[in-house]
This record gives sequence, C-alpha cells and structure tokens, in this order.
Amino acid sequence: MAMLGCERLGIEDPKGVDRKRLVTFIEIDRCATDAIAVVTGCRLGKRAIKFRDWGKMAATFVDLNSPLTPQDDTPVFKAVRIAALESSKQRARELFPHIENKNQQQMLAYRELPNVDLFHEEWVAVPIHPREMPGYKSARITCAQCGEGINYDREHLLGGRTLCQGCAFPEARYYRPFTEREFGTNSEAGAETSPQPACEHC
Repeated sequence: MAMLGCERLGIEDPKGVDRKRLVTFIEIDRCATDAIAVVTGCRLGKRAIKFRDWGKMAATFVDLNSPLTPQDDTPVFKAVRIAALESSKQRARELFPHIENKNQQQMLAYRELPNVDLFHEEWVAVPIHPREMPGYKSARITCAQCGEGINYDREHLLGGRTLCQGCAFPEARYYRPFTEREFGTNSEAGAETSPQPACEHC
C-alpha cells in the first residue's frame, strides 16, 4: 500500500530527498500503520502521520508538492487514497487452497497478486490547515485550570479562561481521574509519590 502510494505520487526517495513531500493519513491502528511508517518515513512525532480511527485498512498519501486551489484559508493538496480490497482474501484462498494457515496463505498471495486485485485507488483532494503541517510553530499556552501546556492552537476560550481540551470538555476525555474510593483501593504501590485523587463529586 505504501509503496504503491509513493509510486503513484512519483515519490522515489520518501526517507531521503523526498522526505518533506509526504503526509500520510492512516485509517486503522493495526500493523499496517507501522509498516506504512517504515516504508514512507512518515512519523507521528514529525506530524507527517495523521491518524483517523475509521477502522479501515486504508491510507491516503498526500503530496505537499502538489497544491490545488485553496479552500478558504486552508491549502489543499493532491493525494491518492488506497484501500485494501476485501476480495483479496478470497483471491488468496483461490491461489493457495492447500495452505491452511490464513496468514501464510495471504502473505504468499499478496506477493504475487497484481495491485488491481489488492487495492482500490482513488485520487482525492486533501485540505491541511497550516497548523496541522509538519514544522508548524505555535506559542505554548498554559491551561488556566490544570496548568498543563497546550501546543498547536488546541486551546479553548470558555468563560474568559483559556482551557485545554480535557478541562474544557471533561465529558470527552479518554480518561477519568480516580475517585477517593478508587484511590484507596488501588494505592498500595507508589502511594507516597502518587498524585492526589479527585474528590467523589468531580
């Protein structure tokens, strides 16, 4: 998938001279994500991988050297979206019916099958706001409630206070602070250095 994406965009050396041309949107948190990062050189820490949790074995490869007409104040780029075809598993079974292990069956078949039997391709336009680009610099702002630093313009102004997303929208957090009861039950290890629990009403 990653090799095909680079090929379609004319990117020959994604980890070398072309390393600043590519941003990749990945739609699943499985092994394909790691493989795409290895092949393309795109990394989350470099802001060159964008994760969209759609549960699809698909990725969109964006060429930053191919700008299109901007959308409002947001640059738009030419990209190719590639999705794995569900029918490729059946093709693997047809090619290697004598192999019982499905993973082996698919690995062998995927080496031989043409791209048209493995992937659906689609040319797409992808808007990427400047603040989402690799290398974007922004002021570091402190949340008025928790005191943690906020990067990349992710702060929210509510009631005259600048808050991080977790404090502005606590119901949308991916975590929940321990209550006093939970803290008492689970505090045997590291109790001396643990942060204080939230009160029962928080």
